[in-house]
Amino acid sequence: MTATPAWPPQSAPRLHVETQLGEGVAVPVDGNPAHYLISVMRIKADDIVLLFDGRSGEWAARVRDLRKRDLVLECVSRTRPLEDAPDFWLCCAPIKKGRIDLIAEKACELGVARLQPVLTRRAVVDKLNLDRLHAHLVEAAEQCGRTALPDLCAMVKLDALLRDWPGDRWLFFADETGGEPLVDALRTHPGAAAFLIGPEGGFDPAERGAIRAVTKAVPVSLGPRILRAETAAIAATAAWMTLNGDWQ
Repeated sequence: MTATPAWPPQSAPRLHVETQLGEGVAVPVDGNPAHYLISVMRIKADDIVLLFDGRSGEWAARVRDLRKRDLVLECVSRTRPLEDAPDFWLCCAPIKKGRIDLIAEKACELGVARLQPVLTRRAVVDKLNLDRLHAHLVEAAEQCGRTALPDLCAMVKLDALLRDWPGDRWLFFADETGGEPLVDALRTHPGAAAFLIGPEGGFDPAERGAIRAVTKAVPVSLGPRILRAETAAIAATAAWMTLNGDWQ
């Protein structure tokens, strides 16, 4: 007996789109996404492409109206519901191009719900290209199977972040002067959380004092070695996902 082919095909490419998806919805695709599907993936008429819009889950769509530079995808059936992302925010100081891109990519892969850039006094970068970071989030979500993108927030100054900090969310922060061992802190402070990572030069004394003054702040140690900012962000996120997130 011939085996029933997998549905949708495991080799189907995935694509993030802005169009809200639903059964029978036609999604026009042009520009770089169309080039990727037509010239790189070599799709043909009636092939299946997996789509997600961050609102409606993942949908299998059939290729229609295939031309040289654009095409239309028609939603056939929903393959997965919208994910329930762990309630974890990653707040990080801006760092050099390439390294902040890495943080965005890995934050998406690890399941972060929100990425919040935070301007601190020792930051060597004071501006961010949010469009570029968004593109990295999209690419990571397409590759890792997420059905929603992390919320990417505009950069805020540290004092503004602390002033408006919600009273129902833990604020773990990497304090190079010492703090509770990370694993112990995560185990004793479950629930909605965020992790705050400073810049290459760390937080200055006044900033550390201001952070510690926040009721829900929990200073933690990331071990005996000095970590790059991007390493600290990835490691802290992975640790939270292991103990309190969706890696359990």
